[in-house]
Amino acid sequence: MSAPFEERSGVVPCGTPWGRWYQTLEEVFIEVRVPPGTRAKDVRCSLQSRHIALSVSGQELLQGKLFDSTITDEGTWTLEDRKLIRIVLMKTNRDAGNCWTSLLENEYAADPWVQDQMQRKLTLERFQRENPGFDFSGAEISGNYSKGGPDFSSLEK
Repeated sequence: MSAPFEERSGVVPCGTPWGRWYQTLEEVFIEVRVPPGTRAKDVRCSLQSRHIALSVSGQELLQGKLFDSTITDEGTWTLEDRKLIRIVLMKTNRDAGNCWTSLLENEYAADPWVQDQMQRKLTLERFQRENPGFDFSGAEISGNYSKGGPDFSSLEK
């Protein structure tokens, strides 16, 4: 189990006109398709705690208020193969109950089925973190897993 949980269990992406976004307990990943041959000097990316702005060659691709706060100093972007920009944002609130329902406050919302799958995955990721000796990457979950699932912390060991 040396690979991270998301590598073993896959991601639950939310498609957008410009690419996709997905999340883990700690991070939000944004993948933006850009014209082939794009150079880093053509990219303008501003990452703030609650705001994001991305433009390529002067054309705005993504801008707005993020769904929730992030740690500004931990945000990064990379240009991959001169055709994809990957942005990684570190969530401020990193518990399973903090499942972003959209990337921006009023845009790029996950449809209800995708949102449900995202919440399931974050709950299983939480279980994995709380029980490192077990592998939850292929597990199924049913029942009440909204807001991070049941809280077992008060149970006696």
